[in-house]
Amino acid sequence: MAKEFVCDMTKGNETSLLIRFSLPMLFGNVFQQFYNMVDSIVVGNYVGKNALAAVGMTSSLTFFYFALCNGFATGAGVLMSQYFGMKNEKRVKDALGNSIYLMLGMGILVSIISVLLAEPTLRLLNTPESIFDDALLYTRIVCGGVLAVVLYNGISAMLRALGDSVTPLIFLIIASILNVIGDLLFVLVFHMGVAGVAVATILAQTLSALGCIVYAVLKNPYFRLKRENMKPDRILLMKCLRLGIPFGMQGSLIALSCIALQSVINRFGENVIAAFAATSRIEQLVQQPYNSLGTAVATFTAQNLGAGNIERVKRGYQRSTILVVVFSLLMCAAMFLWGGPFVGIFVDDAEVIAIGGRAIRITSLFYIPLGMIYVARSLLNGAGDSFFAFANGLAEVVGRIGFSLGLAAIPALGYWAVWYTTGLTWLITGAVCMLRYAQGKWKKIVLVER
Repeated sequence: MAKEFVCDMTKGNETSLLIRFSLPMLFGNVFQQFYNMVDSIVVGNYVGKNALAAVGMTSSLTFFYFALCNGFATGAGVLMSQYFGMKNEKRVKDALGNSIYLMLGMGILVSIISVLLAEPTLRLLNTPESIFDDALLYTRIVCGGVLAVVLYNGISAMLRALGDSVTPLIFLIIASILNVIGDLLFVLVFHMGVAGVAVATILAQTLSALGCIVYAVLKNPYFRLKRENMKPDRILLMKCLRLGIPFGMQGSLIALSCIALQSVINRFGENVIAAFAATSRIEQLVQQPYNSLGTAVATFTAQNLGAGNIERVKRGYQRSTILVVVFSLLMCAAMFLWGGPFVGIFVDDAEVIAIGGRAIRITSLFYIPLGMIYVARSLLNGAGDSFFAFANGLAEVVGRIGFSLGLAAIPALGYWAVWYTTGLTWLITGAVCMLRYAQGKWKKIVLVER
């Protein structure tokens, strides 16, 4: 095999491997966050505030559908990583070939269902009439293109499963640039409004997915499948389903919990809504190193469990924990020193800045458990602990809904309950993840035949 297109994480220094694998993903994730800001600027300034609100309020809904599909890519990636760790080239290819059927089927099914349910779902979410038509149009177009998003994310997940975090970065940057160009073209030149923004998103994802597939087939030998690799394998398909459904539900439940929290936030008025939006933007950036490290841990875990090296997985967990603690303490100090100015980047209202500055200090106290969610959950995902994947998503739902309703009912807390809810949800979820790791049940899970 051409080693330059894969990364064997079963040997070498654990810390160095995790950092090297994480850096390309970190760069790509941060790049995407800045792209999202540019995207919002284009929509808000050239289409209007109602269009911006319509696009913004549908993000959790579309993420819900994407997460359902992406779970199957995650499950297939875990299987591929473990077979790769076993040095079983044929089964890596078989897992890749069979996962294509599931991704295509799930993408088409979710696309049809989400388009049909778009209107009643938006009604259920109490979407204001002033933005309802735009929100409905945007949702239908984006959900109609779910298959493109699934293919793009699926191929990227499979490349990362083999230790290639650079190729997905390249095509993430390409997708982001194409999306910005599409926004400007369809909005400014063709005056398509919200529809133009949605079309630009799907077109960029489609072109990047096709490019990523072609590149993978040309450059990565594992993607050169033969007819025998495409033969449906009942055992592999069942394994992908047993992993993919809980992984998909994990992401979807987290999206639902965010929707529920937003409904509580809306009670406190525009200043609190704006402050929460600003602090969320900051926290999205803070979470990118955790997210990138978590993905590295998942691949590292899967490959080393495939190789039967449990002790190496433990060392990777310990090294990752140290990285999380150091980074979290640095970010906490930064928020206490410059939390207000950070919020001021997104809004120029003095009261909103004051609220956001104090709020970001509250949540920064919980950055360590937030980081451990990514590390411990990713390790368990890499081990194939599918039951916990679902339970973990459920824990976030219970935490966000329970804390938000309970704390919001305490008059002395007022709107600060919103940010305490966020922090306490991280604390509880992180503790649950770490407890599951400490129980050691992940060591006994057998996904791949030896």
